[in-house]
Amino acid sequence: MLSPQKIKDLEKQGYRIVGNHSCIKVCLWCKKSLIDKDACYKNKFYGIKSWQCVQMSVSLNTCTNRCLWCWRDIEFTVPKWNGPVDEPAEIIDGCIKAHTKYLMGFLGNKNTDKERFMEALKPRHFAISLISESTFYPKLPEFIDRLHERGLTSFLVTNGSNPEMLEKLLKHQPTQLYITLPAPNEEIFTKACNPLVKNGWQQIMKSLSLLKRFSCRKAIRLTLVKGVNMLNPEQYAEILKNADADFFEFKAYMHVGYSQQRLGIENMPLHEEIKRRFWWLE
Repeated sequence: MLSPQKIKDLEKQGYRIVGNHSCIKVCLWCKKSLIDKDACYKNKFYGIKSWQCVQMSVSLNTCTNRCLWCWRDIEFTVPKWNGPVDEPAEIIDGCIKAHTKYLMGFLGNKNTDKERFMEALKPRHFAISLISESTFYPKLPEFIDRLHERGLTSFLVTNGSNPEMLEKLLKHQPTQLYITLPAPNEEIFTKACNPLVKNGWQQIMKSLSLLKRFSCRKAIRLTLVKGVNMLNPEQYAEILKNADADFFEFKAYMHVGYSQQRLGIENMPLHEEIKRRFWWLE
């Protein structure tokens, strides 16, 4: 599904390819948690140990959007699945193997917390969030079931572009479902996310409407970019008040990765700016 050159580029960036269409990448917070005991927000908000978390994707290059703020390389993504479909058990085994192999270098670091390192070799959580849109993997319901059978928790992140898969997941629910709301209206969505399909906004609205049927923990995230989608707070409020979620996350765009080719550092809002704009949060 990817060219040899693209695979080489991804591996230079820290990705490890698993099978035909999956990958892992050991995130910054997993590394930091092993050395200086810092941890990511999921550790504080949701009780997920950063050092036992596998950051991965089951869909390397399938995504319907090319959002301006995405820190990943979005130019090689396609809106429709093509190629083989790997088995869930093979993906899980491959991801754990690649993840723990990557961590072995920490044994040589005198600052590594040895107790945490031993725990890290036995992951307890899969963050299905790394790259592209994992809801297009045809066997996602079975994949989540296999994770739970092994005692692993699942944190599924989606851009909401595939409500048909979310409907299937009603009988195969993740531990937590996490949906991105990228804009306050369709016009801004079209400009900011450059959708590769015609009905992208309608699909997101349908996905949000499905939240009330999920019994798992649910969160909606807004990645806010100054001058792009950090606009019309009242329209965001109207959407959110009708969405059945346990948490709303208002997150500043980070000027990192490939997004630096599309946006400037001036597009990155401060926390206080978000609070002033979305005053109704308090």
